[in-house]
Amino acid sequence: MHRTAQPATRTTGGNRLLAFLLPTEITRWVRAMAWLSLIVNIGIVGTGGLVRLTGSGMGCETWPYCTADSLVPTPELGIHGLIEFGNRTLTGVLVVVAALMFLSVLRLRPRRRDLVGISFAIGIGIIVQAVVGGITVWLHLHPAIVGFHFLVSAALVALATVLVYRVYAAPGPRKPAVSRGYAILAHVTSAAVLITVIVGILLTGSGPHAGDDEAARNGLDPILWQHIHAWPGYATFALTIALLIGALRTPRDLGLRGAVGLLLAVELIQIAVGLWQARTGLPIVLVNIHMVLAVTLVAAMTSVVLRLKRAENADRVVEASVPVGS
Repeated sequence: MHRTAQPATRTTGGNRLLAFLLPTEITRWVRAMAWLSLIVNIGIVGTGGLVRLTGSGMGCETWPYCTADSLVPTPELGIHGLIEFGNRTLTGVLVVVAALMFLSVLRLRPRRRDLVGISFAIGIGIIVQAVVGGITVWLHLHPAIVGFHFLVSAALVALATVLVYRVYAAPGPRKPAVSRGYAILAHVTSAAVLITVIVGILLTGSGPHAGDDEAARNGLDPILWQHIHAWPGYATFALTIALLIGALRTPRDLGLRGAVGLLLAVELIQIAVGLWQARTGLPIVLVNIHMVLAVTLVAAMTSVVLRLKRAENADRVVEASVPVGS
């Protein structure tokens, strides 16, 4: 009887593991994977920024190999090769997290096709991002491709933010939950955020941190573009103040007050870091923080926009309240 019980125990353990990794409802595992997706997509911006800021963009001279004859960096490439290869390796971590996230919601179909679709889109986006990274190396860090590389990262962060929101929100069609005027104000603010990020990319492509001493610059005047970059940034800040005042008149359960408050806090830190780095000669640490804050700003803005609507059946479905920005 003892020999018969052993296979049964193993089968039961395997079933439990399968049920844990591939649940049929939204569990803590699903929510943890959604949060991890957001964290790693923000985190790789920091490591990618480190590649650029340390002049390691050509630390590995080709792609997908590091050199023509070696997949990994050779001693001759020094620290720059290690930094560049380390960032490439982290892409593998993103792929693993995206795969686990997709599998965790796969059995939720057809009730939660939105989660399956968003998870799949993030996975495809990571693959696209890896290819763009390779093209960046092949083109010797052309500023336009480097800038596009950053924009893809920002888009992935926005998607991951949507994923976090949706694993807590009630499923089904969504309807407006705020006034038309407030929704327009929020979308105008999101447009200002996008312009601020794009101008910041152009500014970086004109300055000293283009990824390598030999990398091309875009030819823009960095001093002038520092001021141009500040204009949409301050406009975003003013619009966010208006959003916060308006949020006080929105239903508490939307979480808009907390979400807009988080957005404002990120902007205040971003403005402080931006002014600090501009007045201290663009030190690497501050510029890298500024880059990570830029995609954090995108995440915070996305969180605000998501709260402009609620599920039509939200009153009939019992769900945990959304913690992002609450």
